[in-house]
Amino acid sequence: MEQHWEKIIEAVGEDLSRPGLQDTPKRASEAFKFLTHGYQQNLHEVTNGALFPSDSSEMVLVQDIELYSLCEHHLLPFVGRCHVAYLPRGKVLGLSKVARIVDMFARRLQIQEQLTVQVAESISEVTGADDVGVIIEAEHMCMMMRGVEKQNSATKTSAMLGSFRDDAKTREEFLSLLSLPSLRRR
Repeated sequence: MEQHWEKIIEAVGEDLSRPGLQDTPKRASEAFKFLTHGYQQNLHEVTNGALFPSDSSEMVLVQDIELYSLCEHHLLPFVGRCHVAYLPRGKVLGLSKVARIVDMFARRLQIQEQLTVQVAESISEVTGADDVGVIIEAEHMCMMMRGVEKQNSATKTSAMLGSFRDDAKTREEFLSLLSLPSLRRR
């Protein structure tokens, strides 16, 4: 990968012997490997058996999970937040594992629409819950830095499974919980 970065940098007209660029191919290679480390993970490893028996059937919501990804079309970042909710069916997933699932899929070349579906389907698969809702809000550098250059645009996507799709009351509860002020450390 380092050799490919050398070629890319030279192709834009830069001189790799310039002091600021001498180690850039190595650093870029390491950075790109980190930004795409989701390919080295799978759902079983990420959740690591963190399922716990529970009698709760009430909505579990983990909101404002930061995400950083790369658009598969331009290899430019998109950055945002993910909100995940599900109705447990006899077991709950460790809360940090929800964020780890988001990260696993975000750290791959992505489109936001597919990322949203992947998170929803994975939460359903791991927990056995048929009822899952995921919303992602993100800003895309491919829209901000190039092309239409719109600085204030944001994209929102949702994936609703089971009652989150079919039952207006469940969907409304999810959306109303998202609009409540959250407890945030300052």
